[in-house]
Amino acid sequence: MSERESRSESAESAAAEARIDTEKPHSARFWNYFVGGKDNYEVDRAVGDHIKEIFPGLVDVARTSRHFLGRAVRHLVVDQGVRQFLDIGTGLPTADNTHQVAQRLAPDARIVYVDNDPLVLAHARALLASTPEGRTDYLDADLYDPDAILAAAGNTLDLTRPVALMILNTLGHVAEYERARSLVARLMAGLPSGSHLVISDSTSTSPGMVAASEAYNKSGAVPYYVRTVEEIGGFFDGLDLAEPGVAQVTRWRPETGDAGETAEPLAVDAYGAVGRKP
Repeated sequence: MSERESRSESAESAAAEARIDTEKPHSARFWNYFVGGKDNYEVDRAVGDHIKEIFPGLVDVARTSRHFLGRAVRHLVVDQGVRQFLDIGTGLPTADNTHQVAQRLAPDARIVYVDNDPLVLAHARALLASTPEGRTDYLDADLYDPDAILAAAGNTLDLTRPVALMILNTLGHVAEYERARSLVARLMAGLPSGSHLVISDSTSTSPGMVAASEAYNKSGAVPYYVRTVEEIGGFFDGLDLAEPGVAQVTRWRPETGDAGETAEPLAVDAYGAVGRKP
């Protein structure tokens, strides 16, 4: 890297950090706290501890949703031959990010991360570490602008070949369900036949999760809305679902050895699925 490039990266990182609001909790930092990360602030930990008192199961949702990501990526790489991933709502880097799982199995895999959170942007260099054979890129872009995301992703991904669109624990930020469905549909419309959609999200499947969601939304953070299992399934209309269809994230092709898993998968308020575009 040249000295000029290094100065440019440092300037971008400083500008991103200047945008970080440490007075209000933020979902990426809040989730990072729950999965054992260190990229969070006291305000995030305070809200997290409060919500754990209301609904301790949310910690299991955070951790097992991460395991679901790994299993979904492995399925796509090994069973479906996918080599391109578009991961929207990246969140903060922890262990086994999409590119790490994919490139461990297929070093030539290409991954584009998309987020508009300044703290994620400040950590983008950690996300950008790629194998020599593959490529990893990061877009500072917004879910609400699918056309811009697809146009920019096309600089790294070949959008004439199958792409796996990953949207995990992100769509709950879109208050209106039909708008969320429209955003997903517009993104999938820009990807060719043989592409895949991977979604997981918290669900309104217990009073505890509903109470936790309400408490979080009163904290001053950007609200996050939990949905029904049927609504999660609606995102996959027109796609061919991989077995077992829309399922609790712990029961979607469970693997022995997932940290924190037991012989009988945990019952959690989070559902996910993988669907293929015909």
